Amino acid sequence: MEKLKVAVIGTGHLGKEHARIYSEIPEVDLIGVVDTNKDTGEAVARRCKTTYYSSFKDILTKIDIASVVVPTRSHYKITKELLNNGIHVLVEKPMTGTVSEAEDLIRLSKQNSIILQPGYIERFNPALEAIKELDVSIKFIECHRLSPFTFRSADIGVVLDLMIHDIDIILYLSKSKIKKIDAVGVNVIADKEDIANARIQFENGCVANITASRVSFEPMRRIRLFSENSYISLDYQKQEALIYKKSPKLTLKSIDPERKGVSSITDLKNFSFGDMLKIERIIMNNQEPLKKELESFIDCIKNGKQPVVSGEEGINAIKTAAVIREEINKNLKLANINLSEKSV
Repeated sequence: MEKLKVAVIGTGHLGKEHARIYSEIPEVDLIGVVDTNKDTGEAVARRCKTTYYSSFKDILTKIDIASVVVPTRSHYKITKELLNNGIHVLVEKPMTGTVSEAEDLIRLSKQNSIILQPGYIERFNPALEAIKELDVSIKFIECHRLSPFTFRSADIGVVLDLMIHDIDIILYLSKSKIKKIDAVGVNVIADKEDIANARIQFENGCVANITASRVSFEPMRRIRLFSENSYISLDYQKQEALIYKKSPKLTLKSIDPERKGVSSITDLKNFSFGDMLKIERIIMNNQEPLKKELESFIDCIKNGKQPVVSGEEGINAIKTAAVIREEINKNLKLANINLSEKSV
């Protein structure tokens, strides 16, 4: 079968990784990389042994698929033109800056029978895949996604920059419609929120608490899941998950120290965690989620499969993010009103 011809549009922090991985995949031919910054684009092109282009319009007739890895404000314009030219697109998160733009892109992809896949890399994290296979009924979700300020993605706030990953994962895991959203946020460096917290209640009773910050000293990407009989802690950076499962025979009577003749708290912990609470550690041996994502994208195109993350799921994440940002802005306005009243 003839190789798929691919281009990467945007050669910044993440774009250069897209280019590197495509250059290593035998099923595709990396035709070129595109960037308005000539020095950056040419450097990536040399490293990946491909051609540099200053405009994506120069490659529209030369490729079958493309990764769009540019600032969010340009996602819609570039992706729309690619779809109109029959090119399959993986567009990095968020798919667009607005719901209406995302809806238009999905309409175009369906109209032209073209794959449009939002780039939610955490869906391809091996530890998350292992957790999904457990098929537990989740009651509470706690997410922390923190990073230092990088001066990238300054055109959007932290909700669309970082929190959007966890929004997508929570919608994916909760399996329910949203009932209520509360959110707060603060601008620290940029003119949009740099720190945000959202509490999402679902119709099935599940509650999610999400914190995102891009002004943290240390990076953190963790999620904790609580169900009736298990607790799961996942560290995305380490690609490691800890799963605590309660034994069916575990009751308060079964861990009564007097009944078991346990003489110390240490002995009780050893007994409980050794026999009654099972701990499983899942380590994923440094698999690369981005490579899995791009390989999956290629497989969908070659074999007519539906993408792991659909355009509709991308829209749902954007819709949820929009409500969170509305709540943040509303609460900021209320805070300003209250401060003004106190100063009178």
